Amino acid sequence: MRATIRGSSIAPRSWRALASCALTAGLLGASACGVSSGAAEANVTFPHAAIDNAKAAGPLQTAVLAGGCFWGTQAVFEHVKGVRRVVAGYAGGSRDFATYEQVSTGRTGHAESVQVSFDPREVSYGEILRVFFSVAHDPTELNRQGPDAGTQYRSVIFYADADQQRIARAYIAQLQQSQLFHRSIVTRVDPLAGFYPAEGYHQDFLVHHPYDPYIVYNDLPKLSNLRRVLPDDYSEHPALVAQSH
Repeated sequence: MRATIRGSSIAPRSWRALASCALTAGLLGASACGVSSGAAEANVTFPHAAIDNAKAAGPLQTAVLAGGCFWGTQAVFEHVKGVRRVVAGYAGGSRDFATYEQVSTGRTGHAESVQVSFDPREVSYGEILRVFFSVAHDPTELNRQGPDAGTQYRSVIFYADADQQRIARAYIAQLQQSQLFHRSIVTRVDPLAGFYPAEGYHQDFLVHHPYDPYIVYNDLPKLSNLRRVLPDDYSEHPALVAQSH
Protein backbone atom coordinates (compact mmCIF):
# COMPACT_ATOMS: atom_id res chain seq x y z
CA MET A 1 0.00 0.00 0.00
CA ARG A 2 1.13 3.57 -0.59
CA ALA A 3 2.10 4.79 2.85
CA THR A 4 3.92 7.93 1.69
CA ILE A 5 3.76 10.39 -1.17
CA ARG A 6 6.55 9.20 -3.42
CA GLY A 7 8.41 11.70 -5.55
CA SER A 8 6.40 14.72 -4.39
CA SER A 9 7.27 17.83 -2.46
CA ILE A 10 5.02 19.69 -0.09
CA ALA A 11 5.58 22.52 2.38
CA PRO A 12 5.64 21.40 6.04
CA ARG A 13 2.04 21.22 7.17
CA SER A 14 -0.14 19.04 9.33
CA TRP A 15 -1.63 16.19 7.27
CA ARG A 16 -4.82 16.45 9.27
CA ALA A 17 -5.07 20.17 8.48
CA LEU A 18 -4.50 19.45 4.81
CA ALA A 19 -7.12 16.70 4.92
CA SER A 20 -9.61 19.08 6.52
CA CYS A 21 -8.88 21.63 3.82
CA ALA A 22 -9.40 19.11 1.04
CA LEU A 23 -12.57 17.75 2.57
CA THR A 24 -14.14 21.19 2.89
CA ALA A 25 -12.79 22.83 -0.28
CA GLY A 26 -16.00 22.01 -2.15
CA LEU A 27 -16.69 24.48 -4.92
CA LEU A 28 -13.38 26.26 -4.29
CA GLY A 29 -11.61 23.29 -5.86
CA ALA A 30 -8.12 21.94 -5.40
CA SER A 31 -6.46 25.37 -5.52
CA ALA A 32 -7.88 26.09 -2.06
CA CYS A 33 -5.47 23.51 -0.61
CA GLY A 34 -2.48 24.34 -2.75
CA VAL A 35 -2.74 21.15 -4.81
CA SER A 36 -3.60 20.44 -8.41
CA SER A 37 -5.35 17.69 -10.32
CA GLY A 38 -4.64 17.67 -14.01
CA ALA A 39 -6.84 19.34 -16.58
CA ALA A 40 -9.44 20.61 -14.13
CA GLU A 41 -6.94 23.06 -12.66
CA ALA A 42 -7.41 25.39 -15.63
CA ASN A 43 -11.11 25.81 -14.75
CA VAL A 44 -12.15 25.50 -18.40
CA THR A 45 -15.39 24.29 -19.90
CA PHE A 46 -14.70 20.70 -20.84
CA PRO A 47 -16.42 19.63 -24.08
CA HIS A 48 -18.93 16.83 -24.41
CA ALA A 49 -18.01 14.05 -26.80
CA ALA A 50 -19.11 15.01 -30.30
CA ILE A 51 -19.47 11.31 -31.15
CA ASP A 52 -21.34 9.36 -28.50
CA ASN A 53 -24.08 6.84 -27.85
CA ALA A 54 -27.55 8.24 -27.28
CA LYS A 55 -28.93 7.75 -23.80
CA ALA A 56 -31.50 4.96 -23.84
CA ALA A 57 -33.01 2.36 -21.56
CA GLY A 58 -31.15 -0.92 -21.41
CA PRO A 59 -28.99 -3.14 -19.24
CA LEU A 60 -26.07 -1.69 -17.34
CA GLN A 61 -22.98 -1.02 -19.44
CA THR A 62 -19.36 -1.07 -18.34
CA ALA A 63 -16.29 1.02 -19.06
CA VAL A 64 -12.80 -0.12 -18.06
CA LEU A 65 -10.34 2.73 -17.60
CA ALA A 66 -6.82 3.11 -16.24
CA GLY A 67 -5.45 6.44 -15.05
CA GLY A 68 -2.96 6.01 -12.25
CA CYS A 69 -3.66 4.74 -8.75
CA PHE A 70 -7.09 3.13 -8.72
CA TRP A 71 -7.97 4.51 -5.28
CA GLY A 72 -8.67 7.97 -6.63
CA THR A 73 -10.10 6.90 -9.97
CA GLN A 74 -12.58 4.64 -8.20
CA ALA A 75 -13.58 7.41 -5.80
CA VAL A 76 -14.24 9.87 -8.62
CA PHE A 77 -16.50 7.56 -10.59
CA GLU A 78 -18.38 6.44 -7.48
CA HIS A 79 -19.63 10.04 -7.30
CA VAL A 80 -20.83 10.28 -10.92
CA LYS A 81 -24.59 10.32 -11.47
CA GLY A 82 -25.83 7.21 -13.24
CA VAL A 83 -22.92 5.06 -12.08
CA ARG A 84 -24.05 2.01 -10.15
CA ARG A 85 -20.79 0.28 -9.23
CA VAL A 86 -17.06 0.90 -9.56
CA VAL A 87 -14.56 -1.89 -8.94
CA ALA A 88 -10.83 -1.32 -8.58
CA GLY A 89 -8.75 -3.92 -10.37
CA TYR A 90 -6.26 -4.82 -13.05
CA ALA A 91 -6.46 -4.94 -16.85
CA GLY A 92 -3.98 -5.41 -19.67
CA GLY A 93 -2.27 -8.57 -18.48
CA SER A 94 -2.94 -12.17 -17.56
CA ARG A 95 -5.17 -13.48 -14.78
CA ASP A 96 -2.13 -15.35 -13.44
CA PHE A 97 -0.42 -12.08 -12.55
CA ALA A 98 -3.39 -10.05 -11.29
CA THR A 99 -2.29 -9.39 -7.71
CA TYR A 100 -1.20 -6.11 -6.21
CA GLU A 101 2.29 -7.35 -5.38
CA GLN A 102 2.84 -8.61 -8.93
CA VAL A 103 1.29 -5.62 -10.69
CA SER A 104 3.37 -3.23 -8.58
CA THR A 105 6.54 -4.58 -10.20
CA GLY A 106 5.48 -2.99 -13.50
CA ARG A 107 6.31 -6.20 -15.37
CA THR A 108 2.91 -7.89 -15.69
CA GLY A 109 1.37 -5.83 -18.51
CA HIS A 110 -1.42 -4.84 -16.15
CA ALA A 111 -2.50 -1.29 -15.36
CA GLU A 112 -4.33 -0.33 -12.19
CA SER A 113 -7.84 0.09 -13.56
CA VAL A 114 -11.46 0.57 -12.67
CA GLN A 115 -14.54 -1.16 -14.04
CA VAL A 116 -17.37 1.37 -14.12
CA SER A 117 -20.92 -0.02 -14.38
CA PHE A 118 -23.40 2.64 -15.44
CA ASP A 119 -27.04 3.09 -16.43
CA PRO A 120 -27.15 4.13 -20.13
CA ARG A 121 -30.40 6.01 -19.52
CA GLU A 122 -28.62 8.42 -17.17
CA VAL A 123 -25.06 8.68 -18.41
CA SER A 124 -23.43 7.86 -21.73
CA TYR A 125 -20.07 6.28 -22.48
CA GLY A 126 -18.87 9.61 -23.84
CA GLU A 127 -19.83 11.33 -20.59
CA ILE A 128 -17.88 8.71 -18.65
CA LEU A 129 -14.85 9.58 -20.79
CA ARG A 130 -15.43 13.28 -20.18
CA VAL A 131 -15.05 12.69 -16.44
CA PHE A 132 -12.01 10.50 -17.07
CA PHE A 133 -10.14 13.15 -19.04
CA SER A 134 -11.23 16.23 -17.10
CA VAL A 135 -10.88 15.34 -13.43
CA ALA A 136 -9.97 11.67 -12.88
CA HIS A 137 -6.37 11.89 -14.09
CA ASP A 138 -3.87 13.74 -16.27
CA PRO A 139 -3.90 12.10 -19.73
CA THR A 140 -0.64 13.79 -20.76
CA GLU A 141 1.57 11.87 -18.31
CA LEU A 142 3.31 8.87 -19.90
CA ASN A 143 3.62 5.72 -17.79
CA ARG A 144 3.09 7.62 -14.57
CA GLN A 145 0.51 9.63 -12.68
CA GLY A 146 1.52 12.21 -10.12
CA PRO A 147 4.00 10.62 -7.70
CA ASP A 148 3.56 7.10 -9.12
CA ALA A 149 5.79 5.91 -11.96
CA GLY A 150 5.65 2.72 -14.03
CA THR A 151 3.60 1.17 -16.80
CA GLN A 152 1.05 0.00 -14.23
CA TYR A 153 0.06 3.67 -13.88
CA ARG A 154 -0.36 4.36 -17.60
CA SER A 155 -3.42 6.04 -19.09
CA VAL A 156 -5.58 3.53 -21.00
CA ILE A 157 -9.12 3.13 -22.25
CA PHE A 158 -9.85 -0.59 -22.56
CA TYR A 159 -12.67 -0.87 -25.08
CA ALA A 160 -15.16 -3.73 -25.02
CA ASP A 161 -16.57 -3.31 -28.53
CA ALA A 162 -16.27 -1.33 -31.74
CA ASP A 163 -18.59 1.43 -30.49
CA GLN A 164 -16.46 2.09 -27.43
CA GLN A 165 -13.33 2.09 -29.56
CA ARG A 166 -14.86 4.56 -32.02
CA ILE A 167 -16.11 6.92 -29.32
CA ALA A 168 -12.81 6.83 -27.42
CA ARG A 169 -10.62 7.51 -30.45
CA ALA A 170 -12.91 10.29 -31.65
CA TYR A 171 -12.96 11.97 -28.25
CA ILE A 172 -9.19 11.90 -27.92
CA ALA A 173 -8.91 13.49 -31.36
CA GLN A 174 -11.50 16.09 -30.36
CA LEU A 175 -9.57 16.96 -27.19
CA GLN A 176 -6.28 17.16 -29.05
CA GLN A 177 -7.80 19.56 -31.54
CA SER A 178 -9.28 21.68 -28.74
CA GLN A 179 -5.78 22.24 -27.28
CA LEU A 180 -7.10 22.16 -23.73
CA PHE A 181 -3.91 20.45 -22.61
CA HIS A 182 -0.46 21.97 -22.80
CA ARG A 183 0.99 18.62 -23.84
CA SER A 184 -0.15 15.81 -26.12
CA ILE A 185 -2.57 13.22 -24.81
CA VAL A 186 -0.81 9.87 -24.36
CA THR A 187 -3.87 7.79 -23.47
CA ARG A 188 -3.87 4.39 -25.16
CA VAL A 189 -7.00 2.80 -26.61
CA ASP A 190 -6.60 -0.96 -26.24
CA PRO A 191 -8.94 -3.94 -26.54
CA LEU A 192 -10.22 -5.33 -23.25
CA ALA A 193 -8.96 -8.89 -22.81
CA GLY A 194 -10.04 -9.20 -19.19
CA PHE A 195 -10.62 -7.31 -15.96
CA TYR A 196 -9.62 -8.75 -12.59
CA PRO A 197 -10.88 -7.19 -9.34
CA ALA A 198 -8.25 -6.05 -6.88
CA GLU A 199 -7.96 -7.29 -3.34
CA GLY A 200 -10.73 -6.34 -0.95
CA TYR A 201 -8.69 -3.85 1.04
CA HIS A 202 -8.34 -1.68 -2.08
CA GLN A 203 -12.09 -1.33 -2.64
CA ASP A 204 -13.66 1.99 -1.52
CA PHE A 205 -10.23 2.88 -0.14
CA LEU A 206 -10.84 6.63 0.00
CA VAL A 207 -14.03 6.19 2.03
CA HIS A 208 -12.27 3.98 4.55
CA HIS A 209 -9.06 6.05 4.72
CA PRO A 210 -9.90 9.73 4.08
CA TYR A 211 -6.91 10.96 6.10
CA ASP A 212 -4.31 8.75 4.43
CA PRO A 213 -1.59 11.17 3.22
CA TYR A 214 -1.68 9.80 -0.32
CA ILE A 215 -5.46 10.23 -0.47
CA VAL A 216 -5.34 13.73 0.99
CA TYR A 217 -2.79 15.09 -1.44
CA ASN A 218 -3.66 13.21 -4.63
CA ASP A 219 -7.29 12.12 -4.54
CA LEU A 220 -9.52 14.35 -2.41
CA PRO A 221 -8.80 17.28 -4.77
CA LYS A 222 -10.18 15.20 -7.64
CA LEU A 223 -13.53 14.94 -5.88
CA SER A 224 -13.54 18.69 -5.31
CA ASN A 225 -12.78 19.22 -8.99
CA LEU A 226 -15.57 16.85 -10.06
CA ARG A 227 -18.04 18.87 -8.04
CA ARG A 228 -16.65 22.19 -9.27
CA VAL A 229 -15.94 21.45 -12.94
CA LEU A 230 -18.82 19.04 -13.67
CA PRO A 231 -21.50 19.89 -11.09
CA ASP A 232 -24.31 18.37 -13.16
CA ASP A 233 -22.52 15.02 -13.11
CA TYR A 234 -21.75 14.99 -9.39
CA SER A 235 -23.65 12.81 -6.92
CA GLU A 236 -23.36 13.39 -3.18
CA HIS A 237 -24.05 9.71 -2.54
CA PRO A 238 -21.26 7.41 -3.76
CA ALA A 239 -22.01 4.07 -5.38
CA LEU A 240 -19.82 2.02 -3.05
CA VAL A 241 -18.73 -1.54 -3.74
CA ALA A 242 -19.70 -2.46 -0.20
CA GLN A 243 -23.30 -1.42 -0.88
CA SER A 244 -23.72 -2.92 -4.35
CA HIS A 245 -23.78 -6.64 -3.59
